[in-house]
Amino acid sequence: MSDTVSLPKIGDPAPDFTAVTTHGEITFSKWADKSWVVLFSHPADFTPVCTTELAEFARRKDDFEKRNVKLIGLSIDSIHSHLAWTQNMKEKVGVEIPYPLIADLSMAVAHKYGMIHPGASATATVRAVFLIDPKKTIRAIIYYPMTNGRNIDEIVRLVDSLQTSEQHACATPVNWKPGEKVIVPPPKTEKEVADRLASDYEKTDFYLCKKSI
Repeated sequence: MSDTVSLPKIGDPAPDFTAVTTHGEITFSKWADKSWVVLFSHPADFTPVCTTELAEFARRKDDFEKRNVKLIGLSIDSIHSHLAWTQNMKEKVGVEIPYPLIADLSMAVAHKYGMIHPGASATATVRAVFLIDPKKTIRAIIYYPMTNGRNIDEIVRLVDSLQTSEQHACATPVNWKPGEKVIVPPPKTEKEVADRLASDYEKTDFYLCKKSI
């Protein structure tokens, strides 16, 4: 049997699916509606790193909601395990999980999204993050190993960056945060180069210019 993993790519349509979740059965495309989505997988319920991650996603719920982002988690555990775990987190961690968790016992969704990496585990998902826009297009993908928790601040920052790039037709530089200058798309003709050099943008050179938005 081949160990090749089918990985969706940035710019691909997000694979649609129907699945059982802690909020009932959903069809992803209908559930997502016109929102951005952060779809993330975790290796297993009742594990320490995953507990810290899901709790932090829950604590940051308002940060995602005000950006029109829905959260949805996934592992290959059963719905009964998910429900027991969310109750345990409510009792032991003091956090209610407000977003749905997909029970993917068949691994059908995990395989569609390339969340099973045989080199890490053939029976658990890695820590995958898919940022999906309202057109159901995959805009960013992040993978973390099983031993290392995600940085939720970076996921929020990446949402801000993607939404800013789309709204203002720009790029964002390294470590960019909202309120900072953005990068103007590079010129494509000699006239655009001349215009760029004569502009009042913050210029390093014609190909690297920044502006406030």
